[in-house]
Amino acid sequence: SSTMSFSEAEVQSARGAWEKMYVDAEDNGTTVLVRMFTEHPDTKSYFTHFKGMDSAEEMKQSDQVRGHGKKVFTAINDMVQHLDNSEAFLGIVNPLGKKHATQLKIDPKNFRIICDIILQLMEEKFGGDCKASFEKVTNEICTHLNNVYKEEGW
Repeated sequence: SSTMSFSEAEVQSARGAWEKMYVDAEDNGTTVLVRMFTEHPDTKSYFTHFKGMDSAEEMKQSDQVRGHGKKVFTAINDMVQHLDNSEAFLGIVNPLGKKHATQLKIDPKNFRIICDIILQLMEEKFGGDCKASFEKVTNEICTHLNNVYKEEGW
């Protein structure tokens, strides 16, 4: 369905959890991408700048990786601010999904990979409760992105 069902309490705890990550958006975003590229090397093929980079150290130093890490976190942050407003939330998710599906042609399974790595990092840094309060958000994001892909004929 296109409406989201977050209780006020869920919204608050998800925002609280996310804030801890977003304080260090560039560093945490970079960590997430570097993990993705290292654990799922095929994901690097989408990023022409990163293709030749093999060492995690090299990736961590890359302005392009850092820039994209921050971009990913900024997009999620925009979504998190609108968990209580489906229309506004979809206003962010839909164009993002469309761009990744039609222009960038990114396999949608990569959204799940990125979300799982974010949850993993949250748990490492801030514990299981933090992760648990954000899990529903990542499911929601992935579900809506996948819906956009279906509409685009994936």
